[in-house]
Amino acid sequence: MSGRARLTLCSVAATLMAACALLPLVQQTSWILVAAFLLAVQSSVGAVARRVPLARPLTVLAQALVTLVLLTLVFARQQALAGLIPGPQAFQHFADLFQSGTDDVGRYAIPAPLSDGIRLMMIGGVLVIGLAVETLAVTYRNAAPAGLPLLALYSVAAGLSDGGADWLWFLVAGGGYLMLLLAESRERLSQWGRVFGGGPRDPGRQPGPVAPVRTGRRIGAAALGVALAVPLLPLPAIGGGLLGGTGSGVGSGTGGGGTISAVNPLVSLRDSLNVDEDRTVLTLRTNSGDLSDLYLRIVSLDDFDGTTWKPSQRDVVAVPDDLPTPPGLGADVRRAEITTRVAAADWYAQDWLPMPYPPSGVQVSGRWRYEPVGMTVVGDHRQTTRGKTYEVKSLQVQPTAEQLASAPAARGSLRGEYTEVPDTLPAVVAQRAREITEGSSNDYERAVKLQEWFAVTGGFEYDTEVKVGTGRDAIARFLRDKQGFCVHFSFAMAAMARTLGIPARVAVGFAPGSTQSDGSVAVSLKDAHAWPELYFEGVGWTRFEPTPTRGSTPPYTLPDTPGNAVPDLPQASRSADAAPSAAPSASTSCTSEEKRVQGCVSALPLDEAEQGGGGPPWYKIAGWTVLGLASLVVLLLPMLWRLRRRSVRLASAQHTGSAPVRRAGPGPRGGEVAQPTVTGGSAVLLDVPSEEVSEAAVAHVLAVWRELTDTAWDYGIPPDEALTPRRAAERIVRLGELDETVAASVHRVAGAVEQVLFAPQPRAEAGLPEEVRRVRVALRARAGRRTRLRAVVAPRSAVRAVWDLSDRWTTVKATWSVRTARLATMAQRVRHPRRRAADAGAGG
Repeated sequence: MSGRARLTLCSVAATLMAACALLPLVQQTSWILVAAFLLAVQSSVGAVARRVPLARPLTVLAQALVTLVLLTLVFARQQALAGLIPGPQAFQHFADLFQSGTDDVGRYAIPAPLSDGIRLMMIGGVLVIGLAVETLAVTYRNAAPAGLPLLALYSVAAGLSDGGADWLWFLVAGGGYLMLLLAESRERLSQWGRVFGGGPRDPGRQPGPVAPVRTGRRIGAAALGVALAVPLLPLPAIGGGLLGGTGSGVGSGTGGGGTISAVNPLVSLRDSLNVDEDRTVLTLRTNSGDLSDLYLRIVSLDDFDGTTWKPSQRDVVAVPDDLPTPPGLGADVRRAEITTRVAAADWYAQDWLPMPYPPSGVQVSGRWRYEPVGMTVVGDHRQTTRGKTYEVKSLQVQPTAEQLASAPAARGSLRGEYTEVPDTLPAVVAQRAREITEGSSNDYERAVKLQEWFAVTGGFEYDTEVKVGTGRDAIARFLRDKQGFCVHFSFAMAAMARTLGIPARVAVGFAPGSTQSDGSVAVSLKDAHAWPELYFEGVGWTRFEPTPTRGSTPPYTLPDTPGNAVPDLPQASRSADAAPSAAPSASTSCTSEEKRVQGCVSALPLDEAEQGGGGPPWYKIAGWTVLGLASLVVLLLPMLWRLRRRSVRLASAQHTGSAPVRRAGPGPRGGEVAQPTVTGGSAVLLDVPSEEVSEAAVAHVLAVWRELTDTAWDYGIPPDEALTPRRAAERIVRLGELDETVAASVHRVAGAVEQVLFAPQPRAEAGLPEEVRRVRVALRARAGRRTRLRAVVAPRSAVRAVWDLSDRWTTVKATWSVRTARLATMAQRVRHPRRRAADAGAGG
């Protein structure tokens, strides 16, 4: 293996080893296989470009173009021209994916689901880093600066990770960089010839690495050891979401459920409510008679640090068959059990299972765990809701205002945990809460007054375009500006309730959806919602609705008195031609068994197969990649053929053109040999017959002349085969408007052509390739930008390749015709032995 090839492999390996630090950031690791394949293709293109050879900038440009095509094939094939060439729609799709990935980075905690946006950012980032590393280390032969892009890749991963195994990824990335440095050093040493090994070797031992290589390995290993051992204090990592979102979410506990990704409600809810095109997330069928209270709860946020709300670290266990009674719910509170069948869209990947609260039982396939405190079901080992259909039994708790008003104080441990507020919370929050609830005699009245102030009397406006506030003054700014959406209202009311001593938390999920004509309920992105839950002993966690124009006002907050100040907020939207059904509607496609067991649910996607979110399978990516590369090669064939032909023509002239060739005495085969002739310090001895020397001289000089005329052709001066070399040179000088120095180069090449064609002793003059290069530089400097681009990408002289193929095909047909005629004659003679004998007799 050559040193350049070894350096290329080491650059690819170093990039992939540094990229391994990104693996803990997402749930799926299949992306690195795709990145490795695309990186190998990118490096192969670089190796071919350096082999042609292309100029260094053109090599980098070729790799960048191939990288863009590869990313188009993987991520924007449908938006590309002919499925291959990226156009305006493809670039717009890339921008949308990148924006989506940026939003997902802030939305999810580590490990995040592998959405298309995050996948583009990771694979595209690895390819860009790989191109930078190979450009520095291989194309420009300087491996030391290649550590900077590798360090950038590792630093991003290390800054986002939780720090658990940073040392391992540092060891892997550092080892890749040292391997790259050693490969470059070995190639540099090999250019000096045989490397001194430091002393004689033992004949009985196997040969090992030379001394500089062994020393480099030892230094590298020692450096890695020092780097791991010296820093006793780890680098600070950004906690929470991928960019400091909401914290790590639900932790792994005795149930072995693993770390669960957390949703950042400040970002995800705003994005869902502001989508341009609403999409159905969930489709429900339920036997509930009151759809206005059918809220789907995803997770509860109970950890309040003064800046935001997030889920606490909780233990998760196996999902029990029958879920326990919710905490605090007394036996005297009226309730009804309902059954809801939920079908999630095949694009909706959520780690938590959206369910009505409180659930009493759930049937779902896959790997799921149960978090008892929040009564939520969470995915285990990358399990999501994507394409899932599941059934939930839940309780519709129907407390009365009297039961809530007479509720005793919550038990000490629960009250202490859920009424805690940080010291950094602005004092105006508690002060305003006391002003609003002044005169109330119990927690229930205080809660109703808070809800009424936010929803009706406080002068608040619902606006999803308001930017989410950050920092400890966010709630105070919301109370002052009085503009926001459900996140602001729920966060502010929960914080105020805690300052009043009422246990409170925030629930995130979906408000009641829209009833469809078939009796199902469609829950869309715009139904994403957040609401506060307040705890009342004897009733449990109870929903309140402070957000105006959203959801429905709980009936237990509406006193049965005329002239009530709290109006009933809009209920769940219904279709005009259908009322809610207590059971799933029948369909003509239902079987009797389906009707008997659970009713017809044909309106729901019933595919229980788990669907990954990693994009198309690898074989499709490989196939499209091969197709794309083949198409790209076809488009670049004229340029590649022209570059190769120029390289061959000028390189072949180097050897013969280094010295004149003259005929001498007889050779060993009865001919003449070429004697060495020194010109300008160069000497060549060709121990071949003189006829071959003459043919070689003619061929090489004519190759240089053909290269000169083809170069002029590429820059707009077509050849005229009817002219002599001297007249053709004058024409090139005239049409090319060349100065005297360049004109002399043209005439020198033309003179060499006349000499080898007409002189008794052909002479191959030295320096002809340099003359052609000088002419090409002059023609390029004179030409416009469009002409220069065409001369490189689509050279006119490349049509000679078609002519050559046509001539070869004509020759093949002629040869085949002759052979066919001979075979036909032989076959005819075999079929007529008498004629053959007669022919033989006549010949005798």
